[in-house]
Order: sequence, then structure tokens, then C-alpha cells
Amino acid sequence: MPHSLPCYLQIPKCLCREPSSCIRKFARLHCYRTCQKVSDRRGYAVKCSSTTTSTSPPGAAQQVCTESRRSYEDKREDFEYLVEQFGWKVRRLAEDQHEIREVVKIQAEAFHTPMVLFDDMFFEFFKAEVLSGLLYKLKNSPPDRYACLVAEPAADSPTSQSKLVGIVDVTALRDRDVLQHLTGAEEYLYISGIAVSKSFRRQRIGSALLKACDVLSILWGFEYLALRAYEDDLGARQLYTNAGYKIVSSDPLWLSLMGRKRRVLMIKRLNLIG
Repeated sequence: MPHSLPCYLQIPKCLCREPSSCIRKFARLHCYRTCQKVSDRRGYAVKCSSTTTSTSPPGAAQQVCTESRRSYEDKREDFEYLVEQFGWKVRRLAEDQHEIREVVKIQAEAFHTPMVLFDDMFFEFFKAEVLSGLLYKLKNSPPDRYACLVAEPAADSPTSQSKLVGIVDVTALRDRDVLQHLTGAEEYLYISGIAVSKSFRRQRIGSALLKACDVLSILWGFEYLALRAYEDDLGARQLYTNAGYKIVSSDPLWLSLMGRKRRVLMIKRLNLIG
């Protein structure tokens, strides 16, 4: 099963259970205040309220934030499904316990390395790590900086009553090691953790997920997407090549001498003007 490498955060459980409310409020407010800046910089036609001045009447800042949040939520409703192709539909994860459990199961099964002894126990530990990272990102990331996208059968599909079948994480990043390959870019969208349920592999779900990442990148105003894959994973590399990604760098050779698998960095540039 071709998939991009996961990117899980090593976060204490206490942070996942009780994220600071002030952090959430600041992240949301920062998102809405900077949205217009992002639109101006990338030419993305989105109308968002700008930050208020010191002469604004009392309560104006709260009104601006509320209106911006409402505008963003309306936009999410307009684009509930980012993509519908090959018999699959892709949307953002609904942040409820049932879907979160499904996502964790799919990713854990895709990326868990079987152990000779106590494999069941180690698998449960790995699921807990995946859950911890997912909850943290959902609760502490601004809505236009991180998204967990999920694939499900289309309404007219014979498997339309099935559960979620695929997942991918999309995160706005500014890693210098990647930016050096992106001409004129200040940020990019990083694609990670593509995984498909075992029963639905080789049915072009991965292609639908990658197309949804393209659509989300355009909606958010990002020109570049980036991902990493293992150098010897020819199936994954072919999938990404077919989706328009190109290899721009690879891990140093000395990693192989240490017994570690080398990765390649692949990028894709979108035409935002059209």
C-alpha cells in the first residue's frame, strides 16, 4: 500500500486532554487576523475581516472575530466535499469520537511495524500515540493550518454504506530544508500519513486523497505541496509522480550505513492564477 510517511507529534497526554483555552482562542483569532494577509500575498480571492484598530468601539474585536469565524464556517459548508472522483468523496474529518477512532485505526494499521513478541500490546501503544498526536493537532491548530481529510464511498457507490476508507494529514509548514526548493515561497502544505483501509486498497482512494489536497491548497492559497516517501517504495513514488509530484532531494547516503531507510522529498507546484 503506497502511503506518505506519517508525522506524529510526541506530546504529553495531559496536553491532549486539557489543551489551554487561551491557546485555542489565540490560534483562532490569529488565523482570522492573518487571513487577509495570506490572501493579498498569494492572490487568493477570499474576503476576511482585518484586525481592528485601537479606535474601534468596545466589542468590535469580538464582532470581527465572530464574523470571520462565521464566514469560514460558511465556506466549509460550501466545500463540504473537496473531491468526488473514482467513486470516492473526500472531506474534512468530523471531530467526533466515532470518526476519530476510525481514523486512528486506519493509520495505526497502515504504519504499525509488526513485532515478533507482544505485537498486540505494541499495536495498542502505537494507536495511543497516533490518537495523542491527532487530538493535539485538532484541538490546537487554526482551521486553515491543519486538516485531517477522510475518504468515504460516494453515494452511488455499491459500498456507500461502508465506513471511512482513507485518510491524509495536511499541515501548513515553513521548514527551511523544504523551502530552499520552493522558489519565492514562504510556506507550503505538507502531506503526510496517507493511509487506506486494508479492505479498500488499490481502488484509487490514494489518488482521490491527493486530489483533495490540491483543492485544499488552492482554497487556502498555497502554491506548493510537499511530501516524503521511502526511496525504495516504488509504488508510492509512482502514485505521487502520477499526481504531479517531482523528486527534488533525498536523504544522505550515510543513513543507509546506519541501517535506516532513505527518503525522497517530492514537491508539486499549483497554478493559483487559474
